Amino acid sequence: MCGSFQRPLWTSPAAGHVTSLTDLKTTTHRTPRIPPVKPELGSPVLQAHQLRKVYRTGEVDVVALADVSLDVAAGEFIVLLGASGSGKSTLLNILGGLDVPTSGTLQFRDHRLDGAGEAALTAYRREHVGFVFQFYNLIPSLTVRENVALVTDIAHDPMDVDEAVAMVGLAPRADHFPAQLSGGEQQRVAIARAVVKRPDLLLCDEPTGALDVHTGRLVLEVIERVNREIGTTTIVITHNAAIAGMADRVLQLGDGRLVREQRNTAKVSPAELAW
Repeated sequence: MCGSFQRPLWTSPAAGHVTSLTDLKTTTHRTPRIPPVKPELGSPVLQAHQLRKVYRTGEVDVVALADVSLDVAAGEFIVLLGASGSGKSTLLNILGGLDVPTSGTLQFRDHRLDGAGEAALTAYRREHVGFVFQFYNLIPSLTVRENVALVTDIAHDPMDVDEAVAMVGLAPRADHFPAQLSGGEQQRVAIARAVVKRPDLLLCDEPTGALDVHTGRLVLEVIERVNREIGTTTIVITHNAAIAGMADRVLQLGDGRLVREQRNTAKVSPAELAW
């Protein structure tokens, strides 16, 4: 399946059965809107086994990941902790199809991603993954609404743009340009842009790294809301251990290895976080 990537069958929580892509196109009333509560964690959406990534620098091999294995359940919220150089960004890039492992296996539902070609990985990223990075990567000449709408042209079943903008609390700023927004507001635009295509995975690389504590909490509240209300499987990587309290599960990387795993029985709301 590495040569071509087709969107897998989609399960409607409301209907309780599997619908084909063809059926989805002809029965758009089945597309779920925002449910009131986060659904129960489902079967694994990602399965990684013995992932290893080695970069060659001259004659020296640099091991960025060393035999990392993990399953990610549908609807799960994971915080991936680690110091700079621990391998967390490398792992996130591989899970998101931006990079490929040197060895090991990676599967998204029924599709193998290790060894997949660039066309298949591009389709995987376009159809299934939303990215949020530390730097916002907004187009300065476009308004909030226009920045978010860009993604809908290539999305299979996008949300309404204004709905996505409202979800991140920026409806009153929809016609403003990035230069007219604060850093936290720009990051929220980036989140709206990531979720407007209804991705299966939301992957966030240090989303609060350039923000102060108050603004960082606001951004985390938006990410938590996306996970809770839409049920989007979410992975946040950070060096900030305080954020771990809001996750379903916390993974810690050190020297390219998974060194600790913890499940939170009682989660902390973003408003309660302090760092």
